[in-house]
Amino acid sequence: MAQRPILLAAGGTGGHLFPAEALAMALRARGQRVELATDSRALQYGAGFPADAIHAIPSATPSGGSPIAKALAGLTLARGVWVARGVVRRVNPAAVVGFGGYPTVPPMLAGQQLGIPTIIHEQNAVMGRANRFLAIRATAIATGFAKLAGVAQEIAAKSTPIGNPVRPAVIEAARTPFSDPGDGPVEILVTGGSQGARVMSDIVPLAIELLTSDRRARLRLTQQARAEDISRVRETYARLGVAAVVGPFFKDLPARMAAAHLVVSRAGASTVSELAVIGRDSILVPLPGAIDQDQAANAATLGVIGAATVILQPEFTPARLAAEIGSRLDNSDGMRYAAAAARGLGIPDAAERLAELVIRIASPL
Repeated sequence: MAQRPILLAAGGTGGHLFPAEALAMALRARGQRVELATDSRALQYGAGFPADAIHAIPSATPSGGSPIAKALAGLTLARGVWVARGVVRRVNPAAVVGFGGYPTVPPMLAGQQLGIPTIIHEQNAVMGRANRFLAIRATAIATGFAKLAGVAQEIAAKSTPIGNPVRPAVIEAARTPFSDPGDGPVEILVTGGSQGARVMSDIVPLAIELLTSDRRARLRLTQQARAEDISRVRETYARLGVAAVVGPFFKDLPARMAAAHLVVSRAGASTVSELAVIGRDSILVPLPGAIDQDQAANAATLGVIGAATVILQPEFTPARLAAEIGSRLDNSDGMRYAAAAARGLGIPDAAERLAELVIRIASPL
C-alpha cells in the first residue's frame, strides 16, 4: 500500500504559508509525503511549495462587509467544504494540519467530518476565529507562543507549545550574530508584512527627516513599501541624503533582517518569530482594528522582556519614532541587549517539533 500523505491546509498570505512550508520540509526530511490544500489567492506564494500535489479549494472570509457579502462568503465556504471532501477522500491523508485563516476551514472541516485526525497550528498569541471554530473537533493543537489567550479550558487541555516553524532561510540567517555598530553605520530594516503597510511609508521617512544631519549620515535603510508609495519614499530619502533601498517585496528578507541592527515592523506571528530566532532589536507597530488583537499580543511577548519597543499605531508618530531611533544611535547597548533578549525567546527547531507531533497524532501512515 502506498504511504498516506500528510495534507497541509494553508492560504491567504505568505504569513500562513511560510510555516506550512517549513513543516513540509521537516516532514519530507523524515520520508513523509506532503500535499497542500490552499486557496487561489495563495497560489502566487505556493508555486514552489515542497508538496507532491497542490489542491486549490474555494474559500472566503465571512466577517466584515454587508449582510449580502457575508452570505455569499458563507456559500463559498460551503462549496469549499464540498470540494474539500472530494479532495480528502481522494488523497486519503493520514492527518490534516491547518495553519489558521478561513482558507483552512474547508479542508480541515472535511477532514473532521470524514474521521481524519486534524491538527491546528495557531501562530498567534491569541487564537483566531477560524481556528476557534475548528478547535473543538481538532485532535490536537500546536501553539506558536507559550501562552494562548482566548480559549476555553477544554481547548487549552489539548494544546502543546511548539513555536512557529520558520523557513530554512531564517535558520541560515540566524547564523549571523548581532554586530554592535558602535559609532558606525546603523542598518535599519522597515517592513509591513506580506501586503506592505502604508503607515510605514507615511511615518518612517518623516521621522528620519527629524533627525540631525549627523545622525542621518549614519543610517542605512532597507524599506518595504507598496508599489504606489515607492517613488515618494525614495524621493524623500534622496533629498535627505540617506542611503536607502526601497522595494515592494524582498525575497531575501531573512538575510536582510540578519544584516539589520534595528527592525521597524508590524507584529505578525511570522515576523515576531523570525525576530526571535535571528535575534534583533525591533520597534513593533501592531495592526490596529483587528477583532482578536492578535498582533498586539504577539508584540507583547517581545515587549515584556525588553526585546522590542511596542508602539500602538495612534502613537506611532514621526516624533516618537525619531526619538526611538535617536536613542539607539546615541547608545547601541540597548540594541545589543534587545537582540540577545529576543534570541533567548526563539525556537529555531519549531518545525521539527511540529513534525514529531503530527507523526505521533497521524493515523497509520
